[in-house]
Amino acid sequence: MNYMPKLDRRSFLTSTAAAGAGLTLGISIPFGDEAAAQSAPAQPPEINAWVVIKPDDTVVVRMARTEMGQGTITGLAQLVAEELDCDWSKVTFEYVLPSTNLQRGRIWQNFQTAGSQGIRQSQKYVREGGAAARMMLIQAAANEWKVPVAECSVDKGVITHKASNRSTTYGKVADAAGKLEAPIEPALRDPKDWKIAGKPLLRLDTRDKLTGKTEYGIDVKLPGMLNAAIKQCPVIGGKLKSFDAAKVEGMKGVKKVVPVGDYAVAVVADTWWHAKTAIDALPIVWDEGESAKVSSASIAELLREGLTAKEAFVGNRQGDVQAGLAGAARKIEATYSVPFQNHAPMEPMNATALWTADKCEAWVPTQNAEAALAVVAAASGHPVAKCEAYRMHLGGAFGRRASSHDYAQQAVLIAKQMPGVPIKLIWSREEDMTHGRYHPITQCKLTGGLDANGDLVALHMRISGQSIVANLLPQLLKEGMDPFVFQGLNPSGAEGQFGYTIPNLLIDHAMRNTHITPGFWRGVNNNQNAIYLECFMDELALAAGQDPLAFRRKLMSKHPKHLAVLNAVAEKVGWDKPAPAGIARGIAQHMGYGSYVAAAAEVSVSPKGALKIHRIVAATNCGHALNPQQIEAQIAGSFVYGLSAMLYQECTVKDGRIEQENFDTYDSMRIEAMPKVEFIIIPTNDFWGGVGEPTIFVAAPAVLNAIFAATGKRIRNLPLKDQDIKKA
Repeated sequence: MNYMPKLDRRSFLTSTAAAGAGLTLGISIPFGDEAAAQSAPAQPPEINAWVVIKPDDTVVVRMARTEMGQGTITGLAQLVAEELDCDWSKVTFEYVLPSTNLQRGRIWQNFQTAGSQGIRQSQKYVREGGAAARMMLIQAAANEWKVPVAECSVDKGVITHKASNRSTTYGKVADAAGKLEAPIEPALRDPKDWKIAGKPLLRLDTRDKLTGKTEYGIDVKLPGMLNAAIKQCPVIGGKLKSFDAAKVEGMKGVKKVVPVGDYAVAVVADTWWHAKTAIDALPIVWDEGESAKVSSASIAELLREGLTAKEAFVGNRQGDVQAGLAGAARKIEATYSVPFQNHAPMEPMNATALWTADKCEAWVPTQNAEAALAVVAAASGHPVAKCEAYRMHLGGAFGRRASSHDYAQQAVLIAKQMPGVPIKLIWSREEDMTHGRYHPITQCKLTGGLDANGDLVALHMRISGQSIVANLLPQLLKEGMDPFVFQGLNPSGAEGQFGYTIPNLLIDHAMRNTHITPGFWRGVNNNQNAIYLECFMDELALAAGQDPLAFRRKLMSKHPKHLAVLNAVAEKVGWDKPAPAGIARGIAQHMGYGSYVAAAAEVSVSPKGALKIHRIVAATNCGHALNPQQIEAQIAGSFVYGLSAMLYQECTVKDGRIEQENFDTYDSMRIEAMPKVEFIIIPTNDFWGGVGEPTIFVAAPAVLNAIFAATGKRIRNLPLKDQDIKKA
């Protein structure tokens, strides 16, 4: 299951020739006299890019996507194994090097693991890889026996020719199979016939994690390696003016003090703690720039201006919202907001780099090894062909290690100033908290119009705030508009369709960017969009004098899959029956990353304002339920993340810098606060949706609606730690 060898002297470098042959990090170039004494070990036969089978029948599934705790690797392996028809107990995996992907014409396609796309966007070609390998293996056996391939069958990796009572295993014919021509567009199994896919199988990565065998980026050790600690300008966008290296060069273990770009400085030492101690003592002068004048208050004012601005990008328009509002019998308005939030993974940003005049290697915890390789190459000054990025396991990511590899770039820039010496850069927790890629800050003004019968005839939803794409991926802007802002609010499409039919609708965005760098934070814009829309739906229902569920149902007749998950949680929570004494309920639904999700929450609020979330019922329709156990784990995990944000998490700005520097001021849910979670999986088996992020959307609005039902207080600004929720 190890995707790379132990990082000792023998495996310091990777053979470019081996990479060119499609082999993952498994052949090392010996140093010095060892080269004459060694020959490369024999490699197991490759059937195709996805499948390697060893003589002992071990099946190695090659992976382009990244495992970061969500179960993607196990799910993809299940798909390959299903089509391969092998023995699941003999399945393992290894990562593919990004350089190998490039050298082989990107045969493994997309390396990005984000947006809940790891399985849903690669399932077809991964399954085809398994199916093609199965056909080649059976053909190889038939050729050896000189019988028609149609007379051969396979079960759990054992090929049988019943007429002659002969059998063999995949491992015995793998070499011959790998020499055959691969079939084009092999037929795939009908999901109703699945034996491995669709089952709650144990994950492939759990045992090594439990036993401590798994190596994360922060665990990397190389011969002669030194350690680096970094300080970046506390105001994002500020510059490094000067530093006095002489003040710390004599400190214990310190080897060198170096600038990193024009905005940071690093100390390199024998241990990271020595480097950290020295960087903390280093006199540094910053040019903080105009952004040092920015505060949370000034950012809030900037966003408030956007709520009424004349110019805005339109994401969804139906009918004439202005006329609809003007003719409404009653008009309801509300303004909501969500703050900056940090990804806050347990493993802080880190990377290890080795730079020489003709090569650069980096060991990077990354959600996209190809993107990491591109960053490493650009920072090194070498062509991509002279660089490598070895993908390490991630100690948490949640989007932080997807599109931003600033930490890898920094490691290379430091190593470049100490050629031939491996440098491991680890950010301190304080650097990690104050130099993140933050969940974007937004405000939203919602205006709804009800007719005399209490029906919703018009809705204007104005979002004001940051654009992630404008900052990180400006090439994805569409005539200046950031389409990601409208996640879950789109008129159509698999990535997040608006779940209500309203005759007059306008959803638009006033882009208001700040110097605080936004990023793709788990669930991204769906999170606040679901809060804004689903909480306001409750407000509209109250104004109409209608039950929140009944009010929604009237608007959802043309959205049967949205409605199905909503009805499922309502039924399971017992919405049509009185809640237990002291308990209040809330409900919410949303669609994102191809999946339909809903939640119903039960909460209580004490007279002193103490919130207890007792129970959340969650429904998911992700199309094909590849591994039900993993889906349940992802739902529960997403609730932890979403509820932590709702309850506690906020990054504030003072003098241009993020104020929260560690977990004492940026809290997360504790085990005792976690509610009971009940799962409803509704696989309609007609599409492929995501799992890792969607249910995070509905956790907060369901709870917020329940809080209103309990207290009569509508919470419109997060997090709850800043709000008084005692009964009105």
